[in-house]
Amino acid sequence: MKPSKEQLYDALGELIYAVAFADGEVQESEVKQLEKVISSHPWSAAVKWSFNYEKSKGKSVEEAYEKAIDICKAYGPTEEYVYLFKALDAVAEANNGIELSEAKLIQRFKNDLKEHFLHLDL
Repeated sequence: MKPSKEQLYDALGELIYAVAFADGEVQESEVKQLEKVISSHPWSAAVKWSFNYEKSKGKSVEEAYEKAIDICKAYGPTEEYVYLFKALDAVAEANNGIELSEAKLIQRFKNDLKEHFLHLDL
């Protein structure tokens, strides 16, 4: 069964959290950048709620990533990912540039999605 839009938005928040936490700490500058980048989008409240929830639970990067990628794969291709990539880059850059751990996680997500969707009969 395909996940709902709400589940997708939760996954996006989890993924943004994973990238922000990839260097071992979610910095305030990353949180502020997230708020700035997503503020004009209709799903911003859901994504921000998910991000804050994961942060409060202290989920590991890998745990948040795996849950998010599974939902994204099950949801299928969507234009939301284009905006997500911009948000991921902006959040990662917010604290003195993109750290290697953040860059690797963003690239892993892009590669995992691409590989998964290329093997589907769409």
